[in-house]
Amino acid sequence: MLNYDVEAERYDATRGGVPRAEAAARAVLRLVPDGARTLLDVGCGTGLVTERLVRPGLRVIGVDASAGMAATAVGRVGRAVVLGDSRQLPFASGSLDAVSAVWLLHLLPDAAEVVAECARVLRPGGVFITTVDKDAAHPADTDVDALLAPHVIPDAYDEAGAVVGWAAGHGLRPGAETSFTGHGQGRSPALTVEKVRAGYFASALEFSPRQAQGVIDGLSALPDQHTPRPDPVYRLLALGKDG
Repeated sequence: MLNYDVEAERYDATRGGVPRAEAAARAVLRLVPDGARTLLDVGCGTGLVTERLVRPGLRVIGVDASAGMAATAVGRVGRAVVLGDSRQLPFASGSLDAVSAVWLLHLLPDAAEVVAECARVLRPGGVFITTVDKDAAHPADTDVDALLAPHVIPDAYDEAGAVVGWAAGHGLRPGAETSFTGHGQGRSPALTVEKVRAGYFASALEFSPRQAQGVIDGLSALPDQHTPRPDPVYRLLALGKDG
């Protein structure tokens, strides 16, 4: 996994920046129930999405395990950010109306524990909102993704069926869902080469050193090296807690 304390400084610029964050925030707010007064943004990162989760009467709190990310988020949303582990959230059971986790579960081998913890802090009738199937969001028919496809790890940590199953064990039931565009996240061959070399795909793709070099060689041979392919479209689920 990336060192997010180090990554914080350049994180937003390399992941679509404000347009991507605005699209994510709008989608989350579509699934936050009317009348919700509190929303916890788990894995809030730099706070770029968190600061856009704005609605009258809604108090938003961010939490992140990375000190570097949380410090950046504090600069955006102030005291409404805390340092904390998503597997042991520093909030009382049944204390929150909504919890969101955007682009988090796909990173975590223990994602089931995070789902359980998010369910714990929700009040009856509350809702857990999360992205699922992140790495399946990229169009499968581009030349870049065709080279990556043979190396996809089949059981992603945020696979929708698994997330729904874990959630059910903690009284969370599927409700509405929506989607949003990951602006600026279309893969160009040149940038994908950089990410393969940096180990960026560790949670989604599996390469031996020889296979990684083969992928790099294939990507380097593609046309339009710096032209991004189509942006991904992310899936967002709402899972309501039994009341």
